[in-house]
Amino acid sequence: MPKGKTPKKPETVWQFIDENGSFRLERPGQFSRLYFPLANEAGMLSNITPRLKGSIKIGQDAFLTLPMSSEDIHASKANRNFWVVKDGRRVWSATGVAKNKAEYKEQNAVEAGLLWHKLIRKNLTLKLKSEITNFIPSSGEDVELMMVSIENLSRKTITLDCCAAIPIFARSADNIRDHRHVTALLNRIALHKSGVLVTPTMTFDERGHRINVLTYAVLGQDARGRGPERCHPTVENFIGEGGSFEYPRAIVSRETKREDLEKAQGKEAMGALEFRRITLKKGAKASFVIIMGIARDKKEINRWLRKFGTPKKAEAALAQTQKHWIKMVSQVRFEMPDNTFNGWLKWLGTQPTFRKLFGNSFLPDFDYGRGGRGWRDLWQDCLALLLTHPQETRELLLHNFAGVRIDGSNATIIASGTYEFIADRNQITRVWMDHGVWPFLTTEFYIHESGDIDFLLQETTYFRDLQLSRVKEKDLSWNEEYGTQLKTKSKRIYKGSLIEHILVQHLVQFFNVGPHNHIRLENADWNDGLDMASHKGESVAFTAFYAGNLKRIASLLQYLASAKKIKSLKLAKELGILLDWKNSRKPAYPSVLYKHRLLARYFEAIQPEISGIKRAFKISQIIQDLHAKADFLIKNIRSKEWIETKDGYRFFNGYYDNQGKAVEGDHPLGVRMTLTGQVFTVMHGISEPWQTQELLRSVNHYLKHPKLGGIRLNTNFKEIQPDLGRAFSFAYGEKENGSFFNHMQVMFANALYKQGFVQEAYEILKNIYRMCVDTNTSKIYPGLPEYFNSEGRGLYHYLTGSASWYFITLLTESFGIKGLYGDLLIEPKLVREQFDGSNSVSVTTLFAEKRIKVVYQNPKHLSYGKYQIEKVHLNGKEIASKLNAPDAFLINRADVQKLSSQKTHVMKISLGVREKVEEEESYYTSPLLLERLRRNNLKKISKGKPYKEKR
Repeated sequence: MPKGKTPKKPETVWQFIDENGSFRLERPGQFSRLYFPLANEAGMLSNITPRLKGSIKIGQDAFLTLPMSSEDIHASKANRNFWVVKDGRRVWSATGVAKNKAEYKEQNAVEAGLLWHKLIRKNLTLKLKSEITNFIPSSGEDVELMMVSIENLSRKTITLDCCAAIPIFARSADNIRDHRHVTALLNRIALHKSGVLVTPTMTFDERGHRINVLTYAVLGQDARGRGPERCHPTVENFIGEGGSFEYPRAIVSRETKREDLEKAQGKEAMGALEFRRITLKKGAKASFVIIMGIARDKKEINRWLRKFGTPKKAEAALAQTQKHWIKMVSQVRFEMPDNTFNGWLKWLGTQPTFRKLFGNSFLPDFDYGRGGRGWRDLWQDCLALLLTHPQETRELLLHNFAGVRIDGSNATIIASGTYEFIADRNQITRVWMDHGVWPFLTTEFYIHESGDIDFLLQETTYFRDLQLSRVKEKDLSWNEEYGTQLKTKSKRIYKGSLIEHILVQHLVQFFNVGPHNHIRLENADWNDGLDMASHKGESVAFTAFYAGNLKRIASLLQYLASAKKIKSLKLAKELGILLDWKNSRKPAYPSVLYKHRLLARYFEAIQPEISGIKRAFKISQIIQDLHAKADFLIKNIRSKEWIETKDGYRFFNGYYDNQGKAVEGDHPLGVRMTLTGQVFTVMHGISEPWQTQELLRSVNHYLKHPKLGGIRLNTNFKEIQPDLGRAFSFAYGEKENGSFFNHMQVMFANALYKQGFVQEAYEILKNIYRMCVDTNTSKIYPGLPEYFNSEGRGLYHYLTGSASWYFITLLTESFGIKGLYGDLLIEPKLVREQFDGSNSVSVTTLFAEKRIKVVYQNPKHLSYGKYQIEKVHLNGKEIASKLNAPDAFLINRADVQKLSSQKTHVMKISLGVREKVEEEESYYTSPLLLERLRRNNLKKISKGKPYKEKR
């Protein structure tokens, strides 16, 4: 773009209407695949479209309404409908799902917020207005409430007949095609004074039969608390012969008769509730509340009616729900000149909670899921949750470590609700080679934020099932009676410290290498689509991640030894096999055979049970061992994987396929390059600054889209890759094959911030935001989808780890607010554009359980590298840094903890012109302060001595 020109702002179709992220979208029918999540933390889950389609459920085997994928939401005729008959003649669907909708001239809009959804429709022909608000109460009941109001816009008094119409599926999502009719035969339908109840006799599939205990209910009452005058309890009775959900004969032609309840049994159920005829004067409204719920005990049903059974009571529940979610999202609050950006960030703040509740399933784009969250998701969502719920998340972290196996692998799924670990999804056992890196990443973040270094010494169990040696072997003697916790040879449940779990995950992988001495790809890494290279495949990208982790584990251990005055750790004696540096000053790390033999020795020693004997390992020797291993990995990548194309572009090769061939570089079908191969080499310092500049040039040349601005996950390989993975069988530009995959884009921005490439990092974050809010192209509500396809359309919305990473990157890297072993480190990396002509930007966040608003004042509109921190005022009083550095400010945790918990504390940070910038001191090559501190200078700085960066 020519210098001095401002890029055109994207066109945002929806508009924010308040400071809490609520938005309005006119003519929502222009987008056919929009959907919105509704949930509570007790486990009631649903999604809703502008035509009130979508499913309501509490789990894979308990759907109140029809399960719907992203294709079903525009193709299906089933929805939460509400029919209105004016003066006994004119039939209107207040949701727009009707065969006769072309008869009427209408205006419609959607308003939505945290977490509620309102459909507003005006029938200009009939002079009627409807407002239908749906939400799930935050108080924890398994119900979705639907508040309906119908307003008379005419000058005459009118009569209305109203009918809520919700099909009741009442069974497992598996039954949408498996035993669809047979499972309907299990339905036992009963009429309640306020609606329809369905209690199937059993739930079953080919594996077994179980007595059902759930009752599915559709209930309704008017403003006076009166139930329906008549119910149609089956689909057959409601739609009639030749009818449909868009043309129900019970409404349109009144042809159907009252159904014999005895004959209704064993049929597809329907919650069609006809209310008493009402008369509305000019400007008057009629109100109703519909309760759609799943009861484990029928006594719950009357409690629902007492609590929510009138519009007034439902309004009170809505206010409580809104207040609950606003409080949750407001824990971290950005205030930038761009109000749309501020509102958009609120939705990013909700997404980690959405994934905690929904798992990887239960929204239309996630039609492959059966519930539960994946291993990687647990840890990445916790990054953002640690900012808002640190104590609760600490317990979650401790629990999650119990999913680690002693062979360094882990259970891959955690069940929704029970939080129990499951070995795999759909009985398909797989091992992702990247899974070992994420627990340490999140734990390290927690320790820096909290200062809770003792957390490393807490003990928990290991996961155990029939899988051994990273799923290469099976223990056929294992059974469910043994349990899912590792035992010792004396049959006692074994526990190890969290640092032991972390070491197991990393040490095993160091030796688990392929022909080129990089860590084996196994069944896939972060990219699930790289799943066909289990024999000779290697992930150079995540080998870099493991190398960086090894270095930082050593740093944490060094701090642990200093802070707690300890010299040794008690670890499982078998780990001594993998901590081999002390046994030989020159272990044969270049030898793949040496590594395989040593790993085999370890596996033999730990299975089927561990000895349970612990021995003391000197921390100094562990640190030395970890550095030696990390140095070898780094040297191996730098010396072998830096490649140059015929066109003169240079970058890192990230993978080897199942033939042992390098994946990236020149190829007869065109240069092949992956973004992942660049991200983790930069993030963990394997890429030297000059290399980062070079690979950035390559990324911009090969992967960045010239118009959309997004960075693709890979170049077009132009052929399928049966020796690498299924991803390359997808259409190019979709999912893991060359889409704009936001998770990796955001991690690339994070990596660039860490190396000081601040402007380039910000551009990535900005372009992702622009792609999201360019709604004519992205066609999504506010939030961050998993990816954008080649057309720029957002797909797999809400349930993506990229939201956590975006949020964390903006707060800790761009705004520079982070923990350092529990102290508060302020190190802004803001660019001039983020101030957008304003003199200040701010963020309100929690630190040490105190609410702090950090305001950056930049009256001279300076960009990163041109400013330094001049003064810091806390609640109007100037304070001094515990660190002598122009670009950062350090506050002891103890000083933060002295602050009141009853108010928001304002910290104003004045940015002024940097006093001296040497020509060779480019901020592109200046390593970040945090990384400098983590290495060797913490002790010096803690004594208050001036710090000078070595060059």
